[in-house]
Amino acid sequence: MLSDRIQPERLAGYFKTLCEIDSPGLLEKPVAEYLQCFFSKFPGIVVEVDDSALRTGANTGNLIVTIPGRDEGATGLFFNCHMDVIPPCIGVQVDYTDGVFRSKGDTVLGGDDKAGIAILMELTHLLFEGQTPLPLVQFIFTVGEEIGLLGAEHLDRELIQVGYGYALDSTGIDNGIIGAPAAVYVDAVITGRAAHAGLNPEDGVSAIVLCGEITSQLPLGRVDSETTANIGLVEGGAATNIIPETVRVRGEIRSHCSRKLAQTIEVFRRTFEDLSAKYGGRAEVDFPPQYPAMLVDESAPVVQRLKRSAGALGRSIDLIVAGGGSDANIFNFKGLPTVILGTGMTDVHSNNENIALSDIVRTAEMVATLVTC
Repeated sequence: MLSDRIQPERLAGYFKTLCEIDSPGLLEKPVAEYLQCFFSKFPGIVVEVDDSALRTGANTGNLIVTIPGRDEGATGLFFNCHMDVIPPCIGVQVDYTDGVFRSKGDTVLGGDDKAGIAILMELTHLLFEGQTPLPLVQFIFTVGEEIGLLGAEHLDRELIQVGYGYALDSTGIDNGIIGAPAAVYVDAVITGRAAHAGLNPEDGVSAIVLCGEITSQLPLGRVDSETTANIGLVEGGAATNIIPETVRVRGEIRSHCSRKLAQTIEVFRRTFEDLSAKYGGRAEVDFPPQYPAMLVDESAPVVQRLKRSAGALGRSIDLIVAGGGSDANIFNFKGLPTVILGTGMTDVHSNNENIALSDIVRTAEMVATLVTC
């Protein structure tokens, strides 16, 4: 089996190197160049950069790597990782102690999603080290995932030659995420009336007070079993002696059910507009789409292949409907069935982020087996 040839220390070296390359959203070019250099060493591999940067504003496009198959009858597949890392991610220094990777400083580690990228680098070695009949394999490395799935949204679909694949981008191990919610942003501007806070405060209408009244009435947190909502940013005010005239409020709504998503949007709209008017102000609120829902049927070939791979390794696989969004939401919407795989990363999006080499290796074993199952 391909998985028997994984070299953990080689894999660990790739992971550490990747984590220490700065790659905040839309500034992923150093990682893209590192990967282009790596893949160029293997004969026959085709590396392409699409033109998505023209629309995302990133300093590189998405990177698509194509490894020709040696078995024309085998069903090809793709693997996806994103190259960007959530802040704080500049100057990452990796600590590797007792088999666990952590950040040495006041940054995230970057296992989200560089553990997945390192796995695909290791997989590339495995694919070239023997003569096992193999299908066509593609890697899709995207930009701007953490700031809105931008690379996936603007991916050049014509470069993808296979019908389904797997995104290496979740916590946990031995799992496959087959469902995730749709999400919209909440973007509202609440307007009151400015006045001097000491001379004539009674003439003012505080936008901050209006904001408090509104947010206290919004359905926030877990709205129901399929829906969540959050207000994450509030900005406003000009000075301590001025009744604040405007406040900008930003958040999000997610739901696995399109009807409930629409209902929650309407509740938010009415709450902002009606309560603002009631207290002498006004509100303008918009709900830009963030990403569509995904739900992959368990009978789909992409899921069945995952089950076969787990069986070949003597493992069980947990199929999960999760609450987050990823490139897989966009790929599924574009007609590319995609299951998300956990890589073992823990406490992602925090400075406590960590991942065990043993879990990276375990995921690499699953990825290698997916190629041959």
